Amino acid sequence: MDLGLKGKQAIVCASSRGLGRACAQALAEAGVNLVINGLNAERLTQVAEEIATATGVTVTPVACDVSTAEGQSKLLAACP
Repeated sequence: MDLGLKGKQAIVCASSRGLGRACAQALAEAGVNLVINGLNAERLTQVAEEIATATGVTVTPVACDVSTAEGQSKLLAACP
């Protein structure tokens, strides 16, 4: 099913596992380029590589705490 999202951008928080990762994977499969976020930098980088390899989209991992102003700024700075 084509959702008309190919080439769009999305931020997915808590995307290193569980529902966040599933959402990131589904968006990537629809052709959405991603900025993914979580606290565990190593795990997040692994997930980004796996999703990018499987789908061919651009996936940028940003490890930060989005409950802080500093983390929010870091996440938004990574967005194209």
